This record gives sequence, structure tokens and C-alpha cells, in this order.
Amino acid sequence: MNDLIPPFDFSRVFVEPWTIGRTGFISISLMGFFVALACGWVGQFLILRRMALVGDAISHSILPGLAGAFLLSGTRSATAMFIGALVAGLATSAIIEVIHRKTRVKQDAAIGIAFTSLFALGVLLINLYAGKVDLDQECVLYGEIAFIAFEPPAMLGGWNLGPQPIVQMGIVTVITGVILLLFYKELLVSSFDSGLAFSLGIHPSVVHYALMAWLSVVVVSAFESVGAILVVAMLILPGATASMLTTRLPVILALVVINAALSSVLGYHFAMWLDCSVAGAMVVCGGVLFAVAWLCSPHDGLPAYFHRRTLEVDVSADGEAGQS
Repeated sequence: MNDLIPPFDFSRVFVEPWTIGRTGFISISLMGFFVALACGWVGQFLILRRMALVGDAISHSILPGLAGAFLLSGTRSATAMFIGALVAGLATSAIIEVIHRKTRVKQDAAIGIAFTSLFALGVLLINLYAGKVDLDQECVLYGEIAFIAFEPPAMLGGWNLGPQPIVQMGIVTVITGVILLLFYKELLVSSFDSGLAFSLGIHPSVVHYALMAWLSVVVVSAFESVGAILVVAMLILPGATASMLTTRLPVILALVVINAALSSVLGYHFAMWLDCSVAGAMVVCGGVLFAVAWLCSPHDGLPAYFHRRTLEVDVSADGEAGQS
């Protein structure tokens, strides 16, 4: 057992990141926070629409987008890779909608068809052009957030704003928050009742494709640091955890902020203890937070369950007493 679980050193796990390794700790935790927050906010509306796995499909479709961008542009520049991945993400959303609306195939099956086919296409492109495409599939899928601090800095007027991926993800997160504030009503109404939305002058299809487009931007911006697969967890866990604690959407969106902060900071400490993937540790901590919220949920947790059981027993006892 000692070989499987490293000994716990409180100083190394909880003190050194805030003192000796402060720069790396802040960079990694901030990137994890931005990714979890942006994905959590967008993912909450996917959960409301019962489309949580669309993020999975888009994240897997990034691979053929990257390979195709390189083959067409002949360069691995960040701009070319971003455009290629974004086009692939938007194409995935369109393919899912076409299959779902133009055939009798259910939406979940349409998602499975789209993301498996496009992901396989990406693998084939890389295998066929392995000598020309210098892409690391594992990097795309799993990412390595631990190297964020070593990325080239973003400069503005001679000022070093920090590693470029962090600045990029921070901007995407801020824009995501602004979009939610400006179009909250449209997103809310169209997520619950498309008929009501149309009667209010809101076009549900326009809102849907706009949401899918921004989802693609968020996923593409995040996968460089945490990997395509782990983005899926960030899209679902924060919103699902907050939904266990309240049914009010504004409160859920606020709790996503707290969840994102806890997942990123605790995940870093957890990774320091086990000496494992930081991004994976953040997702594990997010899963633990979900489990805690589930157990303590006022309407779905253990207290609520025992309360309902007590009421059922009392009602049953009263009914038997009345019959006697």
C-alpha cells in the first residue's frame, strides 16, 4: 500500500506551493480556474438542454481540425491551429443537428456518430501523414497544465501580462460572463421552452447555434492546457455539483465560481501529494465535490432522503391508526 500511495507531507503538499513554488502554483491554479469557470458556465446551459455530451463530441473533433489545419496551411502556428479546431467544432455541431433533425436518429445517437467518426478521421489523418504532421495525440487528448508557467508571455505595451494561454483563457472567461449577462433571458427561455421563446420574439435555433459556436471557442481555448478529454469533465462537473445544492439558476452560476476555485486549488495540492497529472487531479477533486454536494443536497441528498422516509413512515402509521 505504501508503494501505491506516497507518504503525506503537509509541508510539501500545502506549504511549499504557497511559498517556494508560488509562481507555478498561481499560474497552474489560475489556468485551471479559468477553464473550469468558462466550461462550467457554458456547460450548465448544455445540462439544461440535455446536451452535456456535445462538449465531448466537439473536444474529440478537435483532432481532425488540427491535422487538417496543418495540411492546408503548412504551419503549426497558434492561429492556424485555433482556426482549424474551431471550424471542426462548429462542423461537429452542425453535423449533430442535421443528423438529429433530418433523420429519425435520436440526439444522443447523433452525438455518438459525429464524434466517433470525426475522431477516427483525425487519427487516420495523423497516421497517413505522420511524416508531415508533427502532432502529439496524447498532448491533444490529455494536455499538460503543469507546463503553463513556461509558455511564452503575452505582452501589452511592454507589460508582461503572464503566460499567453492564461491570458487567452482569462479573456474567453470574461467574455463568457459578459455573454451570460447580456443574453441571460434568451438562454434561459430557449433552454426550457422553445415555443415560449419563439412567442417572445426569440429564435431558439439562432440561440442554439450561437451557444454551440461559443462552446467551440471555449473548448478550443481550453484543450491546450487541460486536454480535450478533461474539458468534458469541466463542462459537466461544476454545473452538476451546483445543481445539487439549489434549483435557482443565478445561484447555480454563482456556485460554479466557487466550485471552479476549489477544484483548481485543491486539485493542485492533490497532485503534489500523489505526484500525478495536475489536470486529472483537478477533475478528481471536482468529482469529490460533486459527491459531497450529492450527499448534502437539501433536495437530493441523504438528509432529504431520510426526511422523506420519515414522512412516509408517519403517513403510513397515521393511515393504519385511522383504519383501526
